[in-house]
Amino acid sequence: MSERAALLKGIRVWLAFFVVCLALSGATAFPLVHELRWTESALRAMSAPDHLPGLMAWITRVREGLDTADTDYPFVLYGTDWLAFAHLVIAVAFYGPYRDPVRNIWVVEFGMIACAGIIPLALICGPVRGIPFWWSLIDMSFGVFGIVPLYVVREKIKRLEAYGTPASAVASTA
Repeated sequence: MSERAALLKGIRVWLAFFVVCLALSGATAFPLVHELRWTESALRAMSAPDHLPGLMAWITRVREGLDTADTDYPFVLYGTDWLAFAHLVIAVAFYGPYRDPVRNIWVVEFGMIACAGIIPLALICGPVRGIPFWWSLIDMSFGVFGIVPLYVVREKIKRLEAYGTPASAVASTA
């Protein structure tokens, strides 16, 4: 396998990994009410209230809030449906760099900017919404972990670009 082909394969593997994670992350926003009930039950079965009372109190509070919203104000949860949809739409955008990485490197860079943007969002909006700081750290980890595969992809695309691979040759191998 040539170096160009190996780079292209590596780019596509990392992009597929990122897209699957992004889509799964989004898909979990659809069934939030049921997920929180299941999570609370699982944590109770694992004796989390005894070992992690802060986590258990937070999960219970969030579950109660979602139950109330689901029962009395289900339209509020429509926002999480849009959140899930946005994840899926953003995942589709990564088909561009999958097909032609050099020409569509901007999508990867956009994703990196979005990942970096998670940190100020969590630091600003978390306290405004009463989110515990330790939970904001979990939220911020999505940006930190999300940027890693995108950084790897960007570096590989830059190496591929150095070969002078024409866009049409890359696109035809998709």
